[in-house]
Amino acid sequence: MATVIIGAGAGGLAAAIALAAQGQQVKVLESQAGPGGKMLPVRVGDTQFDSGPTVLTMRWVFEELFECAGDSLESHLKLLPLQTLARHYWSKGQTLDIFADPQQTIDAIGHFAGLAEAESYRAFAADCSRIHQSLLTPFLRGQRPTPWGLAASMPLRDLLVINPFETYWHALGRYFKDPRLQQLFGRYATYCGSSPFKAPATLMLVADVEASGVWRVEGGMAALSNALYDRAIKLGVEFHFDCAAERIEFTNARVSAVIDQNGLRNACSSVIINADSAAVAAGLFGRDVQHACPKPAAKERSLSAITWCAVTEDIGVPLAHHTVFFSDDYKTEFMELQQGSAVDPTVYVCDQGQGRKLLLINAPANAQSPPADVEEAMLRRLSKSGLTMSAKTMFRRGPQDFAMLYPASSGALYGRASHGWLSTFQRPKARTKIPGLYLAGGTTHPGPGVPMAALAGMRAAEALLQDRALMLP
Repeated sequence: MATVIIGAGAGGLAAAIALAAQGQQVKVLESQAGPGGKMLPVRVGDTQFDSGPTVLTMRWVFEELFECAGDSLESHLKLLPLQTLARHYWSKGQTLDIFADPQQTIDAIGHFAGLAEAESYRAFAADCSRIHQSLLTPFLRGQRPTPWGLAASMPLRDLLVINPFETYWHALGRYFKDPRLQQLFGRYATYCGSSPFKAPATLMLVADVEASGVWRVEGGMAALSNALYDRAIKLGVEFHFDCAAERIEFTNARVSAVIDQNGLRNACSSVIINADSAAVAAGLFGRDVQHACPKPAAKERSLSAITWCAVTEDIGVPLAHHTVFFSDDYKTEFMELQQGSAVDPTVYVCDQGQGRKLLLINAPANAQSPPADVEEAMLRRLSKSGLTMSAKTMFRRGPQDFAMLYPASSGALYGRASHGWLSTFQRPKARTKIPGLYLAGGTTHPGPGVPMAALAGMRAAEALLQDRALMLP
């Protein structure tokens, strides 16, 4: 009973390893030229860039994945812990670093914004940790969590601190009076393509995920996807690249094959789709599976981005591996993002060494071309914060490009936005209504990001194995 996995992103690779480690026969069909999905690097001339995810958190996800395959993460990857998690700049030379050492962060905030704000950060960090720990098992590791199931499984004290009915921005105002700190910690909502003004306060857990450890992968994020790919190969997984899946075939109302772009029939008893769930709803894998996912409304889509891969010479403020240059008015920025690009965008810069930079600003997921002056707006924000950047090489991608790379997504990079207390429960789960069809990836439960997508792949494999066991005589 073979399984075909559509897509070799983090979710597809994790599902392949989890299944093959249990002796299952697995074949992976991938439309791109290599493994990794959004981790697949961009090459501009002779220079390679991480152009999607640039950081590894939740290391335990990959440790568990390699352990289930009888291996260890450390034997395949060199992970370098970041001591400075991120550096932040505002106009007029204001700057604040957040550190791996909690006391160092508290001291830095005290120097930057005063002792009262430092004590407020201590309370904020404690509540972030409680939310994270409360949701780790029932939600992040859960197969099909529901609001009512979570409520029944938690003490009242934990339910109150999770606070799903308050917006993230409003909650930040209860902790911090300094608008710069509200802006800094509010930015964590954008990690899942959401606005801090609409996302629930539950997203405070992202701050604790980052505080729990951030690692730079030696060789870039492509080294992680290659390590997963190599482990899957050694377990006997069969990969076919430049080979898109076109249609899922059924026999007696159950999955029986996947027809690829070459017209080949890949017989199987189960399929895991590791692609944007909107592609399923749009019928890109056949009309027979459309009803497996609800079609997201345009207003429910997450943010997209405009990114530049650049080789630059810099004058001005020093960069960390992760540096953020904040706009002067965060509320106005997100209001403008509802319609188009912001006039004064917040800019994220990942310094990848040897002059290589990934620069990113948020953009709406409407698959439109960026305005002509978007690059000027980005460079103007850097200049206001003290950095002058002279680019030797510049390669830009925007929502229209991401829409082509990830069909039916309209360029949204994170699936459904986490807006409103029910939004996270409305993401598609691993099991579908169709026997033998499962979903994985960052647009499904538990959410976007490399570790979360890998968790989704592991949950899909788990659900498949459970259902297959029930079919055995």
